[in-house]
Amino acid sequence: MKRRDWSDNFATSPKDITYAMTSFTVTRQIAIDAGHRVMTHGSKCRHLHGHRYTIEATCLADHLQAGGEQSDMVLDFGFLKEVMMAEIDVPCDHGFLAHAEDFELLDMFCPENADAPEWIAAIRHAVRREGHHLTTATRMETKLYVLDVNPTAEQLCRHWFGRLKPVIAGRSGGLARLQEIVVWETPLCRATYREP
Repeated sequence: MKRRDWSDNFATSPKDITYAMTSFTVTRQIAIDAGHRVMTHGSKCRHLHGHRYTIEATCLADHLQAGGEQSDMVLDFGFLKEVMMAEIDVPCDHGFLAHAEDFELLDMFCPENADAPEWIAAIRHAVRREGHHLTTATRMETKLYVLDVNPTAEQLCRHWFGRLKPVIAGRSGGLARLQEIVVWETPLCRATYREP
């Protein structure tokens, strides 16, 4: 009786299978300080508070860049940092993250000389159009980043994923894919978002 070899079931050699399953990842981390509140939370997170958020972006590629300034890389760490700073740090660091439906909170940020319902309506319109809105035209000129979702760690993961994904694809010539975003809200609590 002939002994069956496992490779009888495959058209490729073990070496081909290894290459087909090979991938590379790079991860970059930044940190920001921001305030928020979760207006629907049943406990203390419904109050104004802040966090030192640590954000990790992991990019995946099946192979490394073949040439150019990113030769033998998934994506240059400096490029990944630049994108994260532009899309996360600049609009959100030392600012306040708010939900467009949190009328009481938005009213607190309304400039004293503005009509609050009109000011809030303009912000909500911008958020509906873009998914977010950044303004410093607030009381005390506080940086306010308004989202179409509650600013929980989970929703921030998904939001920042959406902001980074197309920029990373463009910077890598389509080679690198954003695999996941991890948001550490505290040193012990984190949320992760990834797409299939």
